[in-house]
Parts: sequence; structure tokens; C-alpha cells
Amino acid sequence: MEVIKSKHFIADRAWGSKQIANMRGITTSLHWTDKPYKWHVNDGEEVFVVLDGVVDMHYRLNGTEEVAALEVGDIFFASVGTEHVAHPRGEVRVLVVESEGSV
Repeated sequence: MEVIKSKHFIADRAWGSKQIANMRGITTSLHWTDKPYKWHVNDGEEVFVVLDGVVDMHYRLNGTEEVAALEVGDIFFASVGTEHVAHPRGEVRVLVVESEGSV
């Protein structure tokens, strides 16, 4: 049992994380960042939830780059094969649910 106050979580580097759970190979992690990630495609599906701050989620749909502004409580679901990159606007905290070992 653990209570996590996500608003107070700070990592020692961009995209640093605290693993919350691993449920039969599906991980749930709290991430802190103030810098963009990198364009990537996950090995499986990914659920990305903004807990604090605003994230511009860039993704490619049929070869065209799109951007969704994600605010607190918003969820981005990356299906298999979805190329995407998160660009935070300042400091953000996000919850990520994905397959263990996924990029």
C-alpha cells in the first residue's frame, strides 16, 4: 500500500520516473519532466495521462504530423504503431501505463 502525491514528485533528470506497479508485465509509472522526449513507437499500446501541467503531444497520423494540447486529466492513447513525442510546457507530471521494457 502506498499513497503518492504526484504534484510533489520531482526526478533528478528529465523523464525520470517512479515505478508504481508492474501488473503481469504492464507497468504504471509516474514521470516528471521539463524537456521533450524523442519521437518513438512503443512496443505495445501506451496510455499517457497528464497529472500536472500541459503537454503538447505530437503524433503522426497517415504521415501527417498533428499536435494535441493535453491538460490535467487528459489522456493520450497510443495504439500499436503510433509514432509520437511529448513536448511539455514547463514542468509536468504524467502517468504512463505500458508494456514492461517498452520505449
